[in-house]
Amino acid sequence: MSYSLIFTIAFAAAIVAGLLVKFWLATRQVRHVAQHRGAVPAAFAQTITLAAHQKAADYTIAKARFGLIEMAWSAALLLGWTLLGGLDVLNKLLLDWIGGGMAQQLVLLALFAAIGGLLELPFTLWQTFRLEERFGFNKMTWKLWLADALKSTLLGAVIGLPIAALILWLMGAAGQLWWLWAWGAWMGFNLLLMLIYPTFIAPLFNKFQPLDDPKLKERVTALMKRCGFAAKGLFVMDGSTRSAHANAYFTGFGASKRVVFYDTLLRQLNAGEVEAVLAHELGHFKHRHIVKRLIAMFALSLAGFALLGWVSTQVWFYTGLGVQPNMAAPNSALALLLFMLAVPVFGFFVAPLPARLSRKHEFEADAYAVAQTSCADLSAALLKLYQDNASTLTPDPVFVKFYYSHPPASERLARMATAA
Repeated sequence: MSYSLIFTIAFAAAIVAGLLVKFWLATRQVRHVAQHRGAVPAAFAQTITLAAHQKAADYTIAKARFGLIEMAWSAALLLGWTLLGGLDVLNKLLLDWIGGGMAQQLVLLALFAAIGGLLELPFTLWQTFRLEERFGFNKMTWKLWLADALKSTLLGAVIGLPIAALILWLMGAAGQLWWLWAWGAWMGFNLLLMLIYPTFIAPLFNKFQPLDDPKLKERVTALMKRCGFAAKGLFVMDGSTRSAHANAYFTGFGASKRVVFYDTLLRQLNAGEVEAVLAHELGHFKHRHIVKRLIAMFALSLAGFALLGWVSTQVWFYTGLGVQPNMAAPNSALALLLFMLAVPVFGFFVAPLPARLSRKHEFEADAYAVAQTSCADLSAALLKLYQDNASTLTPDPVFVKFYYSHPPASERLARMATAA
């Protein structure tokens, strides 16, 4: 049996196995949430109404069922691009039209992204304008959605094509260790994005105003000083123009760090609760979670580029995924695309590991917030956010272990009570 056939079988088996596991997990989630829809869990009976609990259950079930259809469609597209020959046909058409070289490879990447985006578009629109609208979360107009789509496309071209061209050039010109140089370029590009995103990219999509509540600003500034954290500014983002979901986050890197509050968050929480939510975010910095994740990203991407450097020279890698390469000519764009398509298929099975680590980090950030502010304020804030975002209080435990980056509300509140 050839390496190509072995790889084809392994790839197809991984797709089928992954799809079966995803369907099993989704149906578990739907069944578990539906079974507990009729009554608010005892721990939340005094704070969450039955109507809010049932809305969260219905929202969770609707998203899970929609996800089942989306999963099947994504698997079909993946097979279409690979084993059924879609990418091979597109590549050969472009070779006949443009010939080989950098231009053909960049057009291949751009067309792949454009076609993939168009094929996924119905699901994006349905989720935004039907599912989110049904539960009162979507605030996006068609005009705003179109403007965002155009801006995202232009940004993708302006930012993505140059870095793609650089990596493609390195793949052809930097020798056997091209992957090491490409990794360095990729990491530098990501760090640059972290620096420029807050001040140049994010304002293209949202309005950011300095926090103008003097009492809240004083309270938040005192907390940050107490925690030894410096940021370039405190800003309020007009999140309500797109969604009713609430959030707060840190963005930027080094001197460009800033704290951003959604306007929806400030409307829903009092000053003490906002301070507690911010303390939770500060806990991530205090425990160096951001640095640890950056280091992990550096290590994983290095391993990924090294693996890409090897498989890009193996004929079985291409033929095993439905593509007939011309090994006498550059196949860099093909290698990149096939690698990006194949890695998530196999990587899905280790997804519970980073999810578990993320939940551990959330517990640590909660404990830090409780030590710096008030357990009661953080608990109240979390409950309001769970309710306002229609997050179910009764997720399936197995689904949680596989997917959840944040612990369920019951676990978080119980852990905070012991830490207080």
